[in-house]
Amino acid sequence: MAQGMPRQERQRRLVETIQENPFFTDEELARQFQVSVQTIRLDRMTLRIPELRERLKEVAERTYSQVKSLGSREIVGELLDVELGRGGLSVLETTSEMAFERTGVVRGHHIFAQADSLAIALVDADVVLTGLTYVKFRRPVRVGEKLVAKAEVIRRKGNKHVVLVNTRVGKENVFRGKFVVFALEQQAGEVELVGAREGRPH
Repeated sequence: MAQGMPRQERQRRLVETIQENPFFTDEELARQFQVSVQTIRLDRMTLRIPELRERLKEVAERTYSQVKSLGSREIVGELLDVELGRGGLSVLETTSEMAFERTGVVRGHHIFAQADSLAIALVDADVVLTGLTYVKFRRPVRVGEKLVAKAEVIRRKGNKHVVLVNTRVGKENVFRGKFVVFALEQQAGEVELVGAREGRPH
């Protein structure tokens, strides 16, 4: 975005940007709009947009309450949006604890876990397991990069859901996965697969 953007236009775009991703910090917004952090804070006050901490609380209360299949601590990353049976969005801030010490490259299982937990969260059932996955890591992820995972339920047959997850850093795709997940039902203390005989998870 170019410097010198009229204030009214900047504020309109600021509202759209935060609606799309409420996890942006004031510093990140300042870089994106090429203005000072103080300008962003003044814009937020004018528009009555709460600070990041309050936005996180609002999103958590609205989004996590919809998820049946996972507890809030079992979801890898922060949920931005969930529409059960359709799609969702999550963000993962990468840290040094997630990476190889010598290279600073984030271990693949963290990237996979974010996508997998998002796919499971989309299923409207108490117990959901991943049965099959097809994944592709497109490039290494470095410590400090923010992973934005977007999931879409592309097919459903009975209790079987096929979920496509694309993860990006900025505008660059870094991971793509197709997850076949199964809704289960629990009876007499045992978890039992309902309906589908093929693709039973092991």
